[in-house]
Amino acid sequence: MNENSILLVGTGALATLFAARLSAAGHSVSMLGTWKGGLEALRENGARIVDSDGHERAYQVHATDDPLDVHGAKFAIVLVKSWQTERAARQLKLALADDGLALTLQNGLGNRETLARQLGFERVSLGVTTTGATLLGPGLARIGGEGVVSIEQNEALSPLKAALKSSNFNVQVVDDAQSLIWGKLVINAAINPLTALLRVPNGELLASPLTRKIMASLARETAEVAAAEHVRLPFSNPVSAAEDVARKTAQNISSMFQDVRRGAPTEIDAICGAVTQRAEIHGIKTPYNRACWQLVKAL
Repeated sequence: MNENSILLVGTGALATLFAARLSAAGHSVSMLGTWKGGLEALRENGARIVDSDGHERAYQVHATDDPLDVHGAKFAIVLVKSWQTERAARQLKLALADDGLALTLQNGLGNRETLARQLGFERVSLGVTTTGATLLGPGLARIGGEGVVSIEQNEALSPLKAALKSSNFNVQVVDDAQSLIWGKLVINAAINPLTALLRVPNGELLASPLTRKIMASLARETAEVAAAEHVRLPFSNPVSAAEDVARKTAQNISSMFQDVRRGAPTEIDAICGAVTQRAEIHGIKTPYNRACWQLVKAL
């Protein structure tokens, strides 16, 4: 594998968007996944994205299901669902260079720890993104809300940070990535399960007083667990933060609703499930997170 190539682990909406943008900026991009339909489409047509005006563009990428085919990767960005992290870690163990670094931009808790069990903590960096994308078909994604890619301070990540900036991503370096992970968890717990259960876009959650009450309870419960974990959230009011995101992404179909619609597994275990389990350790009751965890699992 070309040492300057960037490896994306995943073939879903965000991986397709990242691949297209990086490729458009002139970077050599490889994608590692297991979805046969996605890999075939990426090989045949490239990574295709549809912008807000409905224009479709395609960009060349190298797509494979064989980690040895991309052996020696210096930088990898992990964009798979949280329930796929264990498999991604095993693949990266074969693909990543000895001095290579994997950056996780996934939703939920526990992804870094899962990757580190295979790769070692020194080879895994933490990040979070609020950039949105919707999968329209294999290898085809529509750009959602234009967000931020936040990555923890790590000098070794400088070339990857530069590559992302050159690809029109809004990149910020933060001292406390855990704060951002939990901040996104508050938002995800408040919005994603409800959109999946009610089958509505994000903005519809604000239309009903009862739904807003449930959203607020989910956000407050998650913030309480964060405080017990000694995590300082990136906002002072979790309810306002969740409602602001729902308002700004009103037309977006959440990733969890997309999964339910496709009949695919969701990330509910790493979101409401993780909140509930961490809460139990601290003796905190989280009835709304527990109910959403069980209801989405029941779907």
